[in-house]
Amino acid sequence: MNSQKKEIGCYGEDLAEKYLKSIGYVIIKRNFRCKIGEIDIIAKDKEFITFIEVKSRYGNLYGNPGESITYSKKLKIYKTAEVFICKSKLHYANFRFDVIEIMFNKQNNNYSINLIKDAFQI
Repeated sequence: MNSQKKEIGCYGEDLAEKYLKSIGYVIIKRNFRCKIGEIDIIAKDKEFITFIEVKSRYGNLYGNPGESITYSKKLKIYKTAEVFICKSKLHYANFRFDVIEIMFNKQNNNYSINLIKDAFQI
């Protein structure tokens, strides 16, 4: 990943975390990594543990950010979530996979955030 994409991704994750906290989510872990993959944000939303993929973009020339999450990426997130669940001994919790889309505006520092709850299932 080139440096600019990484910076945009990190900034998007920072904005996503701030937004999630503002609507009542409790952040459990950021950038959980294992051999299988990575989950951007793991948080608690009421009775759910949520595994959140953050997608940031300038413009929607190639579609909305969330549309770039392929089936193989979803499967990788799911398997990574299984590792987290096992390590954290959360077998009996309710789980959900959310996506946060962040669209940046090239003309100014404005951005929009779209939270998609229960965005996908495997």
